[in-house]
Amino acid sequence: MGIWNKLRGELIDIIQWIDDTNDTIVYRFERYNHQIKYGAQLTVREGQTAVFVNEGRIADVFRPGMYTLETANLPILSTLQGWKYGFNSPFMAEIYFCSMRQFTDLKWGTMNPILLRDAEFGPVRLRAFGTYAIKVSNPPVLIREIVGTDGHFTIDEIVSQLRNIIVSRFAEIMGKSRIPVLEMAANYSELGEFLTRRIATEFLSYGLELTKLLVENISLPPAVEEALDKRTSMGVVGNLSAYTQFNIADSIPVAADNPGGLAAAGAGIGLGMAMAGPIGQEQARSLPGAAAAYFVAVEGRQTGPFDITTLSNQAASGRLTRQSLVWTQGMPQWMRAGDVPELAEVFASIPPPLPPEE
Repeated sequence: MGIWNKLRGELIDIIQWIDDTNDTIVYRFERYNHQIKYGAQLTVREGQTAVFVNEGRIADVFRPGMYTLETANLPILSTLQGWKYGFNSPFMAEIYFCSMRQFTDLKWGTMNPILLRDAEFGPVRLRAFGTYAIKVSNPPVLIREIVGTDGHFTIDEIVSQLRNIIVSRFAEIMGKSRIPVLEMAANYSELGEFLTRRIATEFLSYGLELTKLLVENISLPPAVEEALDKRTSMGVVGNLSAYTQFNIADSIPVAADNPGGLAAAGAGIGLGMAMAGPIGQEQARSLPGAAAAYFVAVEGRQTGPFDITTLSNQAASGRLTRQSLVWTQGMPQWMRAGDVPELAEVFASIPPPLPPEE
């Protein structure tokens, strides 16, 4: 009996999968003619699930643990096979190991810009990209719907389809959300969480779970970003009079070190001081790019700043009225646009409100 037991032990199949890759989702255990002996030892490690397929049908699913493949452990497969010949009877089955770990840092992004309408800038084209993570949630569904008979199924074989789903839903959600372009950066987390919930059911239909989705960046075309940079620069300069006075004061020590240029510097200082006064301020406003810019309150939210031309267009379309609250550099507080003398030209062609009926 000792010799027979030793020989029998050497004949026992050892079925296991040690994954030395970072991208394999499903691996089919290879055996000649797919013959598995009765009494084979199956080891399913943490982070794995083993799926038995018999004659094209999923027969049994094994979670992490060590199993001796006998009748008691294979209720479905045993019914299919019958086990007429006991230990010496191999059965025909395919064993698929599924990796249940998370696959992280998968990339998604828009291949082409998404055209949206923004309340402040009008039609704009946006690009977006980020990362997401998935894991297998239902191995039998994954094998039936996606893997099929592929013996080595990797993440690269499905990421394109998943990316297309994410981008399509992202464009749809952004079009309906109407989030202003300048406020999108403050909503990256909320967008990611909303997208995760919105897309989760579609991933589940593939036997996958979308565990995390991050929006890393939403960008505008370079021309629009350049225009925004110019607007930001105007806001940084702020009070042109104070900015001019600061530059004059900063140039005096340099002029003093150069006696030959002191007279010329003095003339420049005089001109600068004149510009810094009330008359100079009017002259400064007439310079290209130095016109006053006004912020406008819209539904309790600050928008702008806008130049006079933009405000005139808004008044013509009805978005800006005489009752709208506005503010610009130098004003102590927000005022109604109709009470600001500098904005009189904006409403020059707009009729005043009708008097109340008596």
